[in-house]
Amino acid sequence: MGASRTFASKAQEKQERKLIEKTKSLSIKEGSAYSVSEGFGMRYITPFALKLGATNAHIGLLTSLPSLLGNFSQLFTPKLMEKTSRKKLVVFCATIQAIMWLLVIAVGALYFVFGINSTITPAFLVVVYTILVLFGAFLAPAWNSWMKDIVTKDSGKYFGNRNRIVGFVALVSMLAGSFILDYFAKTKIFIGFVVLFSIAFIARAISAFLLSRKYEPKITYEKGYYFSFWQFVRYIPKSNFGKFTVLVALVQLVTAIASPFFAVYMLKDLGFNYLQWIIVTIASSLASLLFMPLWGKFADHYGNMKVIKITSFLVAFVPLLWVVSIFIAKNSLVGYLVIVEAFSGMVWAGFNLASSNFIYDAVTRQRMALCVAYSNLLNGIGVFIGATFGGFISSMSFRIAGLSSILLIFLISGIARLVVAIIMTPKVKEVREVKKFGIKEAKERLSTLTPDELWRHLEINLRPRTTG
Repeated sequence: MGASRTFASKAQEKQERKLIEKTKSLSIKEGSAYSVSEGFGMRYITPFALKLGATNAHIGLLTSLPSLLGNFSQLFTPKLMEKTSRKKLVVFCATIQAIMWLLVIAVGALYFVFGINSTITPAFLVVVYTILVLFGAFLAPAWNSWMKDIVTKDSGKYFGNRNRIVGFVALVSMLAGSFILDYFAKTKIFIGFVVLFSIAFIARAISAFLLSRKYEPKITYEKGYYFSFWQFVRYIPKSNFGKFTVLVALVQLVTAIASPFFAVYMLKDLGFNYLQWIIVTIASSLASLLFMPLWGKFADHYGNMKVIKITSFLVAFVPLLWVVSIFIAKNSLVGYLVIVEAFSGMVWAGFNLASSNFIYDAVTRQRMALCVAYSNLLNGIGVFIGATFGGFISSMSFRIAGLSSILLIFLISGIARLVVAIIMTPKVKEVREVKKFGIKEAKERLSTLTPDELWRHLEINLRPRTTG
């Protein structure tokens, strides 16, 4: 009897392993479908808003309000997960997101077809886009909890590979979108946006379908697993994870002062066309695609905090390099900003991957959704403050020391990022045992790294890789 039970148990474990491997593969396909939606949809929301007559204040709200309300909604996700499966919750929210792209098109019709004036339509767009982002944010804690049960080891390697593939899909989607918009800019730009957002709708619908095909391991919540947001906040000074969430939230705040307005600066101040704008934007995505797996391997060996400490200093230079653009000749601007954004993509790839994986290492599976929700709420508050401040300042018409208001917020953001990195990164400790990597180790590694070896790493990252 005991032997047959053991055999049945082993068969069940083998079946679950097969389901998990299949789900890992499906997750990459689903992420790719979502990336099509992001590449054709979310990446073009700022140009769309500008065509509707949005001001810099509207652009700030397009970032700040969805982030604040979306992340606030996550407070309710963990409790809902006790009553319904994570899978049902995620699929429902993804489906609503898909439908919202049709409403984004409807907002455009109000302006381009029915002639509703430009003071009202940007406000409508902010509302509709906020709802779209809100549902995406609401599913995040459930998705993270679900994926923690699927990816139980080598998370840096798996997510580095996944992010590389879905990032490539997003990059191709963005590039294709720029050609579509550039073509219709000469005839009827609204038709171009209709094509883009229709593709975003279809891709997110496919993503929702693929999510419904994934396997969800059963989760049992331990008694006493729940703690309130205010308990979490009170414990921050004593908790390593709490200090980590403050670090990330502050990075989000100071980054949001500038990040929503790079597109505005290119399209309005520099007069870039859609193709020039997307070439600069894609440089960031391509660099992220190339360096994400390298950061993943580095984090697996030397720890996520080491990556965060390095990259949090480097990201401070990104907006400062944008300020330098005023000294660059006009015919060299696109090339210069491509280099700046390639640098940005490289360093942000490390920060984003490591900060995401740090949570996987630091949090138990029962508390994953809670910790993601509370961490994201702090991030949302940070983005709201930063983007609102940036929108307010950049809407003013003035010059200080030869800098326009939009360049001034780039300068403020760069200095503030550096201050956050200096003050906050020493306060957070690595949560697992890793190899030491200091200045001595870095010098030794760099001295042995040849250009051929670096190219081999990048070449491997560009090669298609089978999964599942």
